[in-house]
Amino acid sequence: MAHTAMSGNGTTGDDPLQTAVWRLRSRACWADAAALLPADRPAPALQRAALLAERCLYTERGWEEAEDALRTAEALAHSDEERGAAACERGYLAYAATLHGVRDRADEARAALGRAAALIPPQAAGRALLDFRRGLVAQNLAGVPQAARAAFRRAHAGAAAHGDELLLSFTWRHLAGLALRDGELAEARHGFAESLRIREELGYLVGTAPALASLADTEEEPEASRLREEARRLFRLLGGVPTWLARQLAPPAPGAATA
Repeated sequence: MAHTAMSGNGTTGDDPLQTAVWRLRSRACWADAAALLPADRPAPALQRAALLAERCLYTERGWEEAEDALRTAEALAHSDEERGAAACERGYLAYAATLHGVRDRADEARAALGRAAALIPPQAAGRALLDFRRGLVAQNLAGVPQAARAAFRRAHAGAAAHGDELLLSFTWRHLAGLALRDGELAEARHGFAESLRIREELGYLVGTAPALASLADTEEEPEASRLREEARRLFRLLGGVPTWLARQLAPPAPGAATA
């Protein structure tokens, strides 16, 4: 099975290469992690592409390198599952480019994820990640929260069935975000807390600051401020990654009223 971005268990048993890749990835060192992987075989080539695509989403840079890695992975893919996984990464990279305003590639994202759905069997391990990414497109590009919720729930069930703890942290987080949008504060708090718990247990440092900030949005003072300050500390530690978290963590202006 390919080790795809936004997927995995954090630890990889007795595989020292995958353990090294995970440690680098979790500390926002995606390029260093990708450099450890050979680019001449389907599975590691796909993993390289996934790591570099994730870097684009978190840092808003490295687009050309990610595209090159993805083209290599697509060329090496032979089985339906490999082609489907490559199409899933193609859709994810197009989604990230659209989300960050690099270029509108929403149609490409939908088409690639549609191809992946036709190639990845319903019960395959990679299907949960595909469902999650289709939910992202529905939520953030199409603006259809009902479709996003259904996709996230499918992804959540699939991640649980396959023991994919990291993906569960993402599905908990995004389902909680939809709950918060609907005013379901207790449900949102529970989901954000579960996401944070998993990420801390896995040592997924680059995803911990966003989890802290999201949970802070559901808490009262002084707990909310404590969580945001911890998120700011991690954000600074990782050099301002993820970039999109900067606005959420910006301290209130001097003299501004606080709720």
